[in-house]
Amino acid sequence: MSINRTAPAAFAAPGRLTRWALAALLACALGAFALFPAPAFADVRGTDLVLGETVEARGLPAQACPNVTARYALVMDENGTVLFARDADIQSHIASITKVMCAIVALDSGADLDSTVTVTPEAAQIGEWSAMLQAGDTLTLKAAITGLMVSSGNDAAIAIADTLGASMKTDEGQTANEAFVAAMNAKAAELGMENTLFANPHGLDIGDYDNEMYSTAHDVALMCAYAMKNDTFRSIVGEERAQITVNRTGGKAVTIDLVSTDLLLGTYEGACGVKTGYTEAAGQSFAGACNRGDGDLYAIVLGAPSEASRFDDAKALFSWVYDNRVTYALAHSDQTVPMTVDGATVDVPLIAEVPFTAWTDKRVKATFADPEASVKVFAPAGNVSQELVYRDLPGAVHVGDVVGTANFYQAGELIATQDLVAVEDAAAPDPLQAIGIWWDRLWAGFGGKELVAAPVVENDTPLIYDKTGTRAGDATVAEIAAGTDGAPAAEGGGENDNQEGAAAPTDEGSPAGGSAE
Repeated sequence: MSINRTAPAAFAAPGRLTRWALAALLACALGAFALFPAPAFADVRGTDLVLGETVEARGLPAQACPNVTARYALVMDENGTVLFARDADIQSHIASITKVMCAIVALDSGADLDSTVTVTPEAAQIGEWSAMLQAGDTLTLKAAITGLMVSSGNDAAIAIADTLGASMKTDEGQTANEAFVAAMNAKAAELGMENTLFANPHGLDIGDYDNEMYSTAHDVALMCAYAMKNDTFRSIVGEERAQITVNRTGGKAVTIDLVSTDLLLGTYEGACGVKTGYTEAAGQSFAGACNRGDGDLYAIVLGAPSEASRFDDAKALFSWVYDNRVTYALAHSDQTVPMTVDGATVDVPLIAEVPFTAWTDKRVKATFADPEASVKVFAPAGNVSQELVYRDLPGAVHVGDVVGTANFYQAGELIATQDLVAVEDAAAPDPLQAIGIWWDRLWAGFGGKELVAAPVVENDTPLIYDKTGTRAGDATVAEIAAGTDGAPAAEGGGENDNQEGAAAPTDEGSPAGGSAE
């Protein structure tokens, strides 16, 4: 069954408004709009990709897809599987997300984390987002990477590149900064970032830094997944607040307090990094990581319309994955039958009545070997289908005997198998009855008939999503998968379905006048 959702009825005016009242309401509305601009609305597009196939091609309802506002977006699991993508291979500026690669090259350089980084005048004067470093400051490499990633310090990026790049130069005419950026691009190529070009270690793209540079949501995900394998990087980007110590000219040690630009840390379950970014060309951007104990997820949001929306988009992507990772019960039957094993009688789901081939007109009731069996599925990958394969039963059947197999598929892939076991004893024909059955089948064979009872399938495979976009009783995906919602079964369910051989079916983040970050 399905229950159609209806939009709430429009509010009816209790009476006619006077012209003055209408004018007053209009003035209030215009005033409110001026004070509180309308938010950007999230959307679902038919061209968005779910597991590599468009939403339109999959026939997914809007409720089955994440609502995001960003121009480019992607969510990827720790195995590199792209679960959702929006124009994820189109090149874009990525602003300070560039600093992830700066940190990668620094950490992979072999330099000791306690080695000294020196802040040059160029680094101290770069402006925009800063770790509050001054010319002449010295600090450890780890402290510099912390300033780079936690507070998005452009000064830390230049200091790292100038210090480490000196040993990376391949010719005399190359500056330390150029050598470091060349190492960033070499690492990008190594990681398979085919649509990425870095021009500096920080991601600024205006003024002196207005050079060709680009990446994509997919490449950023590859970069972040690599970076998060480094324990030092992971611990740094997971900090909401941090302190670093720098040595100022004259030998004075100064402690600098840093606050992360990642607003999901400490506010969204499992959030553990990675990096924000903003320039006018890049738009509001965020590369986020989340782990709730079952592997990292990476949500990449590029070109969001506001600081808040970049985090909202990332949360929408993460939540979409978590909400759709569900436990799908294999037994979905409205009927139960008693089954006695070792003297104990319990009610079990009646899965099917299997043809008792020793007879012409009898069946054996069967359940699953494990009636509580389930399988983990990612719901948008497709609805689950089943295929029941029955064994030939030429002799007596006893409780617990295997009488067939149930195979379960999602998107054409086998995801689970369960043995069908008899819930009752069933006697074979005696010799006289067997002769009569043989004779009946002989004569039936001349007419092209096979004398055997048709199977009866009681088990359903409820639709996780149907193309009408409705769910029974507003059930959650998890409730549907668990069989607690009364959801409709997949098309084709019925007595003779699933036979043997059947086919399986102005501050940081301000978009106007704000600082590049």
